Amino acid sequence: MIDRLKIEENAAKPAPSCTLVIFGITGDLVHRLLMPAFYNLARWKCLPADFAIVGVGRSEISVEQLRNDFSQALQRYTAAKAEEARLDAFDQNAWESVIHRLAYVRGHVDDPAIYQNLFQCLNKLKPDTGGNVLFYLAVAPQFFAPIVQRIGEAGLAREGEGAWRRIVIEKPFGRDLVSAKALNRTTLQVFREDQIFRMDHFLGKETVQNILAFRFGNGLFEPLWNRDRIDHVQITVAETVGVERRGAFYDVPGALRDMVPNHLMQLFSMVTMEPPISFGADAVRDKKREVLMAVRSLSESDAVEYAVRGQYEGGTVGGRAMRSYREESNVDPASRTETYAALRLEIDNWRWAGVPFYLRTGKAMRTRSTEIAIRFKETPLAIFFGAAVKQCVPNWLVLQIQPNEGISLQFGAKGPGPDLKLSAVKMGFLYKDYFSTSPSTGYETLIYDAMLGDATQFQRADNIEAGWRLIQPLLDAWADGQSIFASYPAGSAGRREAESLLARDGRAWRPT
Repeated sequence: MIDRLKIEENAAKPAPSCTLVIFGITGDLVHRLLMPAFYNLARWKCLPADFAIVGVGRSEISVEQLRNDFSQALQRYTAAKAEEARLDAFDQNAWESVIHRLAYVRGHVDDPAIYQNLFQCLNKLKPDTGGNVLFYLAVAPQFFAPIVQRIGEAGLAREGEGAWRRIVIEKPFGRDLVSAKALNRTTLQVFREDQIFRMDHFLGKETVQNILAFRFGNGLFEPLWNRDRIDHVQITVAETVGVERRGAFYDVPGALRDMVPNHLMQLFSMVTMEPPISFGADAVRDKKREVLMAVRSLSESDAVEYAVRGQYEGGTVGGRAMRSYREESNVDPASRTETYAALRLEIDNWRWAGVPFYLRTGKAMRTRSTEIAIRFKETPLAIFFGAAVKQCVPNWLVLQIQPNEGISLQFGAKGPGPDLKLSAVKMGFLYKDYFSTSPSTGYETLIYDAMLGDATQFQRADNIEAGWRLIQPLLDAWADGQSIFASYPAGSAGRREAESLLARDGRAWRPT
């Protein structure tokens, strides 16, 4: 796993020589995230000296125009980041070391001729890149399986003469358990598991990578990480934005499919997994799968009792008026796609038995926040009976993933004055205050790891299927109309009914 601080100290070695083949090179993902990530890796001296990018797309565009488009997009990216991070001027040399290595192959991914052209192109690049190839599928999910099959038919996945072939597949990996299994079967017919890198960009964020280091590297916290000391856990991924221009895509999966089996399940499994024997890829992923398999199975009837969904209506977010979801571009005016989902899970194992986990995600929310909040059990009040203390201050350990990456601890302390009164105080740190880090897209770590062949931060087939297995009953029940479907105002904390998930247990959501 990459350590960005070490990169800035020139401690990280460059990745091995390779060619990166990007399907969907003209798309928004490549412009906004991938190319800035390559630029950052070049600045950090992590790209190999012999490196090439071969883009595949349908647009009738010259490679010169494509390079110009990327350059303009990167200038906008760096301009937006410069003020907040006090960056130096744009590094033209680093960018040119990336963009001048770009080639373009035009055509539709269903056309076998593209893959023959790729075969010839990769052969020409072989003397410089050693024949190593990393395929990257930055395309819509419906093209994943066809592209993988075409790669296999063209012989592009075959390894030989010490060269490797790998593939990165963006989320969502399937849209339910059946499709996830089918996509795994297709992919594993062409590539081995160790060649497949299923991308979840959340795992590239510094605070997410720090979860395991924080848990297992601190003797202060690991002994408390169990049912004896922890009352419950809340995991929140709240966004202030609506679907914006992604209505055509979003109206198909909705919040549950889009966020829970990948982003939220990754955070959930990292918080709850047992210690691995090492930080090797399979050692970590074995423990993730183990804890996911221990989650108590939900039934379709549980969709009403333990899960809530909703859709945002018109409102105000941050002083800006926002129209309802059904009024967004490319959204069905009668859509019943959820933009908010909350659920309650329990784990039937020795460490976590009886500890509830509450997960929620939503769009058009009051504030933008991704956090893991761990509530510790209260101490007995016996010694305070003679004082005016009616309740102890709740102890929270909060891992803030975004926007202000850091960790905070809330505990009780006596307030000033003659009376014994407990007040809540906080200790905490922000990454930006302690570490000299540069702005990043979150993809740098994952691209670098894929080039190195380190799959620790990528999902394995069985982990993917375990995540889908947990939410499949909810998908089935919601498809059959077995749950209440209600709206919530844009700019709120989500559906009020979600409070009942915790209220029946005598708990409440942390304010967002």
